Amino acid sequence: MTNSRPVNLSASGPPETILPEEPAPLRHALEQARRSETDRRSSIEALVALAPRSSSVWAAMGENADSTVEAYAYYRVGYHRGLDSLRANGWKGSGYVRWSHPSNRGFLACLHGLARCAAEISEFDEAERCEMFLRQCDPSWPPSDLVD
Repeated sequence: MTNSRPVNLSASGPPETILPEEPAPLRHALEQARRSETDRRSSIEALVALAPRSSSVWAAMGENADSTVEAYAYYRVGYHRGLDSLRANGWKGSGYVRWSHPSNRGFLACLHGLARCAAEISEFDEAERCEMFLRQCDPSWPPSDLVD
């Protein structure tokens, strides 16, 4: 029996978890929604109804929120959905979840957004925990191609 869980064990460091790729139609629809000039937010909201477990969709909601508090809530949902997905894919609460794997970016974007919004609402201990978690997930954080 083969194990299809994408957790790579290494004698030289912690295990690494790579989340499965989101379905191509969802990725395409999210990219189209993000590019929309007229109905971006409603297009992304429609994707939440289709894929409520997608951290990438929640990250897009956070990016398009009307306020810091609203963005904080979206990022928190995406972060928790990402933790659920990580656990379902073999993550045991520690180990790398690197930005270099595009399928991990929704979770990491939510964690980053949560850190940023927590700092903006003066929840500094939460912001610090999130920043530390980002660096534990990916020691090379922040990535050069991160768009804030």
